[in-house]
Amino acid sequence: MERGTAVGKTGAVASVHLSTDSVSGPEGFGWWGDMVSRAVMPVSLASEHAHHFTGEVTMLELVDTEFSAFSFSPMSARRTPDHIRTSDPENYFLFLVHGSPIGLEQRRNNALLRAGDVALFDTSQPLACEFQDQGRHSRVSVLRLPRAAVPLPSHKTDRLVATPLPTRTGSGALLTSYLAGLRENAEHCGPSELRRLGTMALELAVTFLGAHLDSAPALPIESRRRVLLARINAFVDHNLHEPDLGPATIAAHHHISVRLLHALFEEEPETVSATIRRRRLEGSRTDLVDPRLRHRTIGEIADRWGFRHPAAFSRTFREAYGISPTEARSAPHA
Repeated sequence: MERGTAVGKTGAVASVHLSTDSVSGPEGFGWWGDMVSRAVMPVSLASEHAHHFTGEVTMLELVDTEFSAFSFSPMSARRTPDHIRTSDPENYFLFLVHGSPIGLEQRRNNALLRAGDVALFDTSQPLACEFQDQGRHSRVSVLRLPRAAVPLPSHKTDRLVATPLPTRTGSGALLTSYLAGLRENAEHCGPSELRRLGTMALELAVTFLGAHLDSAPALPIESRRRVLLARINAFVDHNLHEPDLGPATIAAHHHISVRLLHALFEEEPETVSATIRRRRLEGSRTDLVDPRLRHRTIGEIADRWGFRHPAAFSRTFREAYGISPTEARSAPHA
């Protein structure tokens, strides 16, 4: 039986935390190998720390993808043709390195990845991975990309495996920032937020890979629309604190007209402005009921979420939720 603690589960979205803490001594490494084989893909593991191995992972089941944050004792992993014949989930995985360097080999490509680097690997091909021992846990964030959900030429995408993918500018910088934020904050998000975050993560990853293939023009029209919407939604979420955030600012940042921006949102449930207002209100309401933020005034919370005028914030909040910010803060919460 898989040992772990469910953090939360609603509908098709789940956040689950698993750890070797509940497994005694040497059994922990075997348990970890079984968990990786089920959650990621079958592999063979080896570690000099097998007798006192420790590890933990938080896994988020999102729409069409999963995001996992791993921390574990140094080890090595091998995936052989026999493993692939046994089980091939036909996935790509993008991973972001946070801690010690990782050596990765696949399709005759070799890479030494350091903190901040991003790389891709493929479950359908043999690989070797070495999590180097520098006296601390290895830490990686991993995003699953079903091959069927990646609208890029597979024969070109395959060439990217086990190569460092630059992330300092453009879609790479946005993707790494997004994944880091997802790792830190996803446990505090509700189901609807997680669904949106999962869609955005997948679209950002496709944009990132497409940029390295120079394949953006080859993307289907609907995929290009969804990619652009994902970029816009990520930009909105990262800039809700800016009072001047609005259609003109968003359009200028993405080098499109305001008219095109509004057209992109015609098939969405809300207009651009309504989306900004709702996400600001959701953020402020979450902060108001958070006991850890009791020291902040309502005005400070409003300002944090881009509401410049406290009176206007109180009026908008009451229109949305039927109570004032003060009443929301003082109401009993589970």
